[in-house]
Amino acid sequence: MAHTDYNVWLDRGHFDDAERVYQEHLSQLKSGGASSCADRSSCKAAQNSVVPGKSPLACEIARAREHIQKSLDSSGYNAGTSECKLVARVDTLEKENREFRKLTDELRSAITSLTNRLAALEKGSGSESKAAAPTQPSPAAKKEEKSEEPADDDDFDLFGSGDEAADEDAERVREERLKAYNEKKAKKPVVIAKSNIILDVKPWDDETDMAKLEECVRSIEMDGLLWGASKLVPLAYGIRKLQISCVVEDDKVSTDDLEERIVAFEDYIQSMDIAAFNKI
Repeated sequence: MAHTDYNVWLDRGHFDDAERVYQEHLSQLKSGGASSCADRSSCKAAQNSVVPGKSPLACEIARAREHIQKSLDSSGYNAGTSECKLVARVDTLEKENREFRKLTDELRSAITSLTNRLAALEKGSGSESKAAAPTQPSPAAKKEEKSEEPADDDDFDLFGSGDEAADEDAERVREERLKAYNEKKAKKPVVIAKSNIILDVKPWDDETDMAKLEECVRSIEMDGLLWGASKLVPLAYGIRKLQISCVVEDDKVSTDDLEERIVAFEDYIQSMDIAAFNKI
């Protein structure tokens, strides 16, 4: 694994602490505080180390350097700890990278061996298929096969009788179901629509024979017509009308046809009206 050097100031926090301590020391000097014996010795050492004729600022710089160094030593900070951790991390990554490369090489070799084995199997199957190809039969063998073909056709009827038998069974089942449905439908009672009608039959005058008039009306017979009770109802001047009820099947008897047949007796009947019409 490639190692990249980074220009990182890892000890900045400690230097910032040292500078803070130094600034506090300078503020104490400016306020008139007495310097410690160590500061005097460091200042004298700095004065002895500087070149004569220089500014007292050199003494202050020397003292600041010495104070920073003492602050670093007193903090007990080991600058090599971070570097050790970084080196250990790099070693771990390099180890993992080596293991990954090893695994990749093993997979590559396994794939290569499988590819070679598959190619060998394909070649072997091709040669076996060529070796197993049937030889050209002789003319005598062809004749024997032709003579045996009808028997084979009789034994193996794949598309003929089997399908026809299945179709016949399906047709028979369908017919049985239709027959059962029709029988069930025929047994179901049919609802017949009927109506109850009350008719008012009016004569010509008061001399009309009402008994003969009712006899003429009841003589009318139709499929679906059933006559009921009747009575004579007075109109005016001694004239009475025949009020008769009947039950008719709506699909078989029409009121218009019934009216035509009743008024056909012109000698007795002047007109006919429907007094009431009710569905049953």
